[in-house]
Amino acid sequence: MKILLVEDEPNVVSLIKRGLAESGYDISVAMDGVSGLQMSTDHDFDLVILDIMLPGINGVEICRSIRKQNKEIPIMMLTALGTTENIVTGLDSGADDYLVKPFKLAELSARVRTLTRRIKSVQPEEHLLRIGDLELDTTSKTARRDNRQLNLTATEYRLLEFLMKHQRRVLSRIEILEHVWDIDFNLGTNVVDVYVNYLRKKIDKHFSSKLIHTVVGMGYVMREEYEDTK
Repeated sequence: MKILLVEDEPNVVSLIKRGLAESGYDISVAMDGVSGLQMSTDHDFDLVILDIMLPGINGVEICRSIRKQNKEIPIMMLTALGTTENIVTGLDSGADDYLVKPFKLAELSARVRTLTRRIKSVQPEEHLLRIGDLELDTTSKTARRDNRQLNLTATEYRLLEFLMKHQRRVLSRIEILEHVWDIDFNLGTNVVDVYVNYLRKKIDKHFSSKLIHTVVGMGYVMREEYEDTK
């Protein structure tokens, strides 16, 4: 398993390299954003760990650039701030996970195992998901409604895919957190609500029939508006 670590703090680099190397991971290091972006382009990695605050190019911009080339590679962001705003900024750029500094090596290792399991566990499946006039292609990672292309971020895409795979089933915020992000977020954050609102603006806002519905006190459900769930 090859991991690219883009981090400019020597102590953090030493900690991560030592800990993950002991678990059998092959770690390549870039100490600034420019070289990190170049390495991600020139070489194939199974996982990228990105600090947000970097000299040259910040981690958010690197993440966006990587996502334009590769929608599948897991990306973990390292951040000194754990507010909802900072979390959303990182995830909205295409990151799969975030870890707030300072962190324990055991937690980092667990997050890495979770992210790599996601890739290993991908199984062949029907590549077209449909509900009403909404269609999602899991091969091309694109979505269309009423034959109009929808421009989704990587996180919005994963959320929509999860909702469509479980359409007509009420999904709690905890379920969504665990399956869309594969991690246990601080329950004090409202990341799920923020992203559901993002998705609604693209999926429902300009259409008369709404597909994403709130079930008060329980979570969210994707269903056609005329369906009776009572």
